[in-house]
Order: sequence, then C-alpha cells, then structure tokens
Amino acid sequence: MSKIFVRERRKIEDGEKKPRFRVVGVSGGDIKLYVKHIRKKELKQIAADTGADVVYLPVRGAGNKDGSGKK
Repeated sequence: MSKIFVRERRKIEDGEKKPRFRVVGVSGGDIKLYVKHIRKKELKQIAADTGADVVYLPVRGAGNKDGSGKK
C-alpha cells in the first residue's frame, strides 16, 4: 500500500487561492509526485486513482526553524 505524506503550509491565509498542502514524501508503490504544493482536491484524486492513503502530518509551530513557534 502506498502512502502520501503531507502537511499544511505555514504561510497560508484564509481565502488565499494557493495550494494549501506541501508534499513531504511518498512511500511504497510507483507513485512519483513532481510538485511541492498541492490542493486537497488534487491530492484526493491522485490517492483515489492510485489506491494510496493520504497521511496528514501534524503542524508543529510556525516561525522558527525548530518548529517551536516561540519568538
């Protein structure tokens, strides 16, 4: 079974018309994604056609490289 690992982008605002998710990695199968950012609708379609599961990774913090979110 293939898995597609994604997380929400950090620099995105409500109502912004940019892809919301960032592809972190792909495991198993012969799936190759050639994008860094993807829309949820596109992600669901790819997963449905390939039989892959989508794994949504938790968003840690925003702002610091260590993910703490503290300034």
